[in-house]
Amino acid sequence: MRATQAVIHIDRFKKNIALVQEKVGACQGGCLLLAPVKADAYGHGAVPLAYAALDVGCSYLAVATVDEGAELRRMGISTPILLLSPPLPQELTAVVSLDLMPLVSDIEFAELLARAAKGRRLSVHLKIDIGMGRLGCRPEDVAALAQFVDSQPYLEIAGTASHLEVSDSLNPDDVAHTCRQIEEFQSIVEVIKRSGIDPGIVHIAASGGILLHTEACFDMVRPGILLYGYAPSPSLNDFPVQPVMELRSNIVLIKRVKKGESISYGRTWTATEDTVVGTIPVGYGDGLPRLVSGRHSVLIRGKRRPLVGRICMDLCMVDLGKDSDIERWEEVIIFGAKPALSAEDIAVAVGTIPYEITCNINKRVPRVYHTN
Repeated sequence: MRATQAVIHIDRFKKNIALVQEKVGACQGGCLLLAPVKADAYGHGAVPLAYAALDVGCSYLAVATVDEGAELRRMGISTPILLLSPPLPQELTAVVSLDLMPLVSDIEFAELLARAAKGRRLSVHLKIDIGMGRLGCRPEDVAALAQFVDSQPYLEIAGTASHLEVSDSLNPDDVAHTCRQIEEFQSIVEVIKRSGIDPGIVHIAASGGILLHTEACFDMVRPGILLYGYAPSPSLNDFPVQPVMELRSNIVLIKRVKKGESISYGRTWTATEDTVVGTIPVGYGDGLPRLVSGRHSVLIRGKRRPLVGRICMDLCMVDLGKDSDIERWEEVIIFGAKPALSAEDIAVAVGTIPYEITCNINKRVPRVYHTN
């Protein structure tokens, strides 16, 4: 087992789900929860996290690729799985055999699905574009799409969905925009119902919608990053979820560095006084961004210690201080000890989001699963 490990706290994951369940239960008298486990469960491990989500009452899972769905099916998971990204035509036979639920945005794709599904009844979710501009049919085309899918003997409308692109924003213009989108979505669902078609499970709220727009918690919600311990935006950090991933390592070498000596490539850091520097076997090859060089601290004995010099592919260095009594092989926490130190700290430093930090932790970093 490598010194560098991603410790996955299953108990925190389940507690995060319970917090969301409590939130949406108070909103609408209860609704279904879908747990996205795409991108290997945001880097945490799709299969263990899927089983943990199902264990505490999640009714749906979601993936982005057919291969991700196949992995869950191979491991014995029979729960409904929503396929969030469009597959290629040559993947449709697998979509049917794996009983994945694709999103349908247009009649052309629905026709391909209908041909692939002959002999079996494939459940699909209608996807409506109300502003995201990524997937989904335009509102004026929804009735025709719903009627076409409903007319196909091998297709069944199991749900109707959309997505809110600024539901995590507190900006008044964004809040007003999101409220208009929710109203428009409700109107579109009513159009489907008035045509005599059951829209199935209606869902639109992801993490931002759950926290700021309770009226968007319809039949099901799709909390993503909340389940993994982070708010969808820093302004919503008062929701008490805890990071599920904790990236840990150990100090593998300690050396004394004299004033004026530099550390790592490019000589970007020079000691201003005699000090002690430790080497940690984690680098950008593991997913720790090189851009965070000199802009992040790690946690040793509960105290922040600054990284110094450029992060290398496999190693990084930490200034332990001139009077340090820290010893070789001691544990280091790179992130995951919120509020003391989290993936959000790294994300803010490099101008990205916590999603990207956890997703990018490389497969060569072993995942170690803790249940308490």
